[in-house]
Amino acid sequence: MFAVLKTGGKQYKVQAGDVLRVEKLAADAGEKVQFNDVLMLGGDAPVVGAPFVEGAGVQAEVIEQIKGDKVIKFVKRRRKHSSKRTVGHRQKLTLVKITDILSSGADKSGIKAATGSVSASAVEAAAPKKAPAKKAAAKKAEAPAADAGADDLKKLSGVGPALEKKLLEAGITTFAQIAAWTEADVAAMDEKLSFKGRIEREGWIEQAKELAKG
Repeated sequence: MFAVLKTGGKQYKVQAGDVLRVEKLAADAGEKVQFNDVLMLGGDAPVVGAPFVEGAGVQAEVIEQIKGDKVIKFVKRRRKHSSKRTVGHRQKLTLVKITDILSSGADKSGIKAATGSVSASAVEAAAPKKAPAKKAAAKKAEAPAADAGADDLKKLSGVGPALEKKLLEAGITTFAQIAAWTEADVAAMDEKLSFKGRIEREGWIEQAKELAKG
């Protein structure tokens, strides 16, 4: 009995006892793997899949992880660049020995599935649950939240979401605070906001006094 299986984008005709090199599998030497993408089963009663044979599988044992022959690639760029370079590459492969061909019941065998051959549901069941994105959570945690009694500082001329965030980080939440700024306060805030002269140029203090009155 033989089988035609697919792995790593290639097809292989195999039977029990065959040793073949396939695209690298996520398995260590001595581990059992199972190829579930079986295109055809041959023998006394051949079965052709559509595209795969339901329930069929090819079981194998990993012998070792190896590298293929070195391939030399010569790159020459003409005209503007006029450069040359030689690149070497050795494809990572896995050497496996076919141990058994199952015409049915392969999905329930319990043997580790070969890379690219496991069903989507099995992948979801085996894959660890994704943790919430740390960066997004960190950004949310860092973003200062306006108090319930805070004013909408974006009403000030030239203040957008970015400047409002900087003001909140500096503890400025109300128009009354801005209206009470002294020259020293203005100088200090100019440094924090990295927009020297904007406070006076936009007239924030005058605007804040008017807005504070309601």
